[in-house]
Amino acid sequence: MLIPCVIPCLLLENGAMVKTHRFNKRTYLGDPVNVINLFNRFEVDEIALLDIGCSVHGREPDIPLIATLAEECWVPLSYGGGISNLRQIESVILSGVEKVVLNTAIANDLKLVRQAAKTFGSQAIVGSIDAKKKLFGGYETYAHGGTRRLRIQPAERAKQLEDAGAGEILLQSIDRDGEMKGYDLDLIKQVADATSLPVVACSGAGTRAHLADPIKKAGASAAAA
Repeated sequence: MLIPCVIPCLLLENGAMVKTHRFNKRTYLGDPVNVINLFNRFEVDEIALLDIGCSVHGREPDIPLIATLAEECWVPLSYGGGISNLRQIESVILSGVEKVVLNTAIANDLKLVRQAAKTFGSQAIVGSIDAKKKLFGGYETYAHGGTRRLRIQPAERAKQLEDAGAGEILLQSIDRDGEMKGYDLDLIKQVADATSLPVVACSGAGTRAHLADPIKKAGASAAAA
């Protein structure tokens, strides 16, 4: 089965790799260097590294750790977590990362996206959307590790990020995170139809066959898991 782009989305917390379930329950996976090297051998297209503890606990990016992982990584690496200003973005990029992922810091104001796109180029800026189903239908966007509702639909948020200068969307489904039952294709299609930006669909993959669905059936540019 031909897949245009497959991206492991690796989660960091307190310096260790973890797996989450619906953005809550954590399962320890091991040392991040070992995990990076494992995916190097799988010959994936790209790796996304998200430090889920930084924004929640108000910590800055761990630049020495990021630099170590970037040196170990054989493929393009993107990083998100704890980034709130241009200085931090510069430090992350200089550590060897090609793209930065922004979410919590831009929850209320997209000024950082505009500034970063102007300074580093849109290709280096990924706007992250964490989405969850509403009780009576539709979706809403969340930030702060899925704990804060932004009261905006993910499709509308994607348009905002595109207008602000982001070059890519990372779309995560809180409901499907860790479920391994397949992607939320309706959510992905709504967002992909709303923007001309590449959409990387994450959350829900449980089999190899699942990886093709966001691309073939919902208009995503890549599948992350």
